[in-house]
Amino acid sequence: MPPTHEVTNQVPLPYGHDTADDPGLIEALHRAGAGWAEPELHRLGVLAGSEQAAEWGRLANEHPPVLRTHDRFGNRIDEVEFHPHWHDLMRTAVGHGLHAAPWRDNRPGAHTARAAKFYVWSQVEAGHTCPVSMTYAAVPALRATPALAEWLEPLLAAPEYDFGLREPHTKRGLIAGMSMTEKQGGSDVRANTTTAVPQPDGSYRLTGHKWFTSAPMSDLFLTLAQAPGGLSCFMLPRVLPDGGRNRIQLQRLKDKLGNKSNASAEIEYDGAVGLLVGEEGRGVPTIIEMVNMTRLDCTLGAAAGIRLGTTRALQHATHRRAFGAALVDQPLMRNVLADLVVESEAATAVAMRLAAATDAALAGNENEALVRRLGLAVAKYWVCKRGPAHAAEALECLGGNGYVEESGMPRLYREAPLVSIWEGSGNVAALDALRAMAKRPESVEAFLGELDLAAGADRRLDTAVAGLRKELTDPTDLEYRTRRLVESMALALQGSLLVRYGSPAVADAFCASRLGGDHGGAFGTLPAGLDTAAILARAATPVLR
Repeated sequence: MPPTHEVTNQVPLPYGHDTADDPGLIEALHRAGAGWAEPELHRLGVLAGSEQAAEWGRLANEHPPVLRTHDRFGNRIDEVEFHPHWHDLMRTAVGHGLHAAPWRDNRPGAHTARAAKFYVWSQVEAGHTCPVSMTYAAVPALRATPALAEWLEPLLAAPEYDFGLREPHTKRGLIAGMSMTEKQGGSDVRANTTTAVPQPDGSYRLTGHKWFTSAPMSDLFLTLAQAPGGLSCFMLPRVLPDGGRNRIQLQRLKDKLGNKSNASAEIEYDGAVGLLVGEEGRGVPTIIEMVNMTRLDCTLGAAAGIRLGTTRALQHATHRRAFGAALVDQPLMRNVLADLVVESEAATAVAMRLAAATDAALAGNENEALVRRLGLAVAKYWVCKRGPAHAAEALECLGGNGYVEESGMPRLYREAPLVSIWEGSGNVAALDALRAMAKRPESVEAFLGELDLAAGADRRLDTAVAGLRKELTDPTDLEYRTRRLVESMALALQGSLLVRYGSPAVADAFCASRLGGDHGGAFGTLPAGLDTAAILARAATPVLR
């Protein structure tokens, strides 16, 4: 059918830009001494902003993984098939060192550089970052048993994505998964009933189920089971040294709200071979080393999603006209867009600050280790909580077009709640902040010391920090009001970072709205008198200029 008339006022595709063209990100990279990574970060950002990469992400989600439990002859194989572009996404992530590479990199700021790349590449597709994150996080846990680390770490850190079930020694690189949750326990892993029976050769035989197993196609898993000495951590390879399959049976893949490209499975251990990691009875402290790293990635992933939603909303509003003017020039829409940018800048600032604290803590800085321990629980709770509301508002900026799958916004919306659930849902993360403060009271002083670095720069921030100090010393109904306390901590930390390092216009807007109390319950309720032009410029990638 021929066109009936010429259609105008259409928004161009949001591709052809560098997702690393993000001033807050680049500034944080250099503050951490990781400026050496900027050229590679921009190369990755150009690919991340390309239509090709977007197509990889789209197809990997529209054709989700499929479980093959048996081969054509009825033999148990427990393999997961993926769309070819899933492997393109994984190959890119591993090739750029988003997995365990920083553990073998002695350059300053290696973990911050990796965090920046994870943030940039996550904006293409979030599902495949799960096994990437698990692989990154497995290394510190495995180091509890030096012999295992010596064997596995070089393969986990190798820049080679080598998919397929083969004996680990024969592969160019390995991917790790994590398997903790059981039906009866959920977040309460001490209620786990999977058993681990020691064998004469020093290995264990595990029997039990796992209700959620991340990345079941991985080469190895870290898991928890009840050994004679109590709840313990184990490493289970998918393929044994003799080339046979370990007795890890994939029962089914979960049908999830989002995260469609990534496989999550229910599995059974039927006498599976496991190797002890750390000491018997020390399973939780051992695997918490892994969880702390994946919590950093949850925060980074949430910040990446918030950044993506912000740039997509701004790109649409820049090119779309309504009621006689571009959307971006209409006062109420400018309020909404500026508010989205402020949230994005705050999320990026705190995520990258904690990545830098990771580098410093690993280098032996005890104060930074304390800031990281408490800051991670606080930021994981708050930034991940902000993601879904932000995604909903960004989607709405595109109107009905944002509700259509082709825009990519529904996928972002479905993905947003997951990082708030992963590695401990909101209550678990908030209560972990309380636990950190109770176990290491000096972490509170380290956290407050971080906030004090901005003292005197903004009266609204000073007032918020003073109020926080009172909250922290009030024992009344402490557990009941934990969420409110942790939110206050997160906002104070974000405000401190923006006042010290951010755009003055963004810092002013943040303090006026998040700390000054002049903000409604929805995005787009910033107070009058802010420099919205300067705020919006912070998110203006080349495709918008």
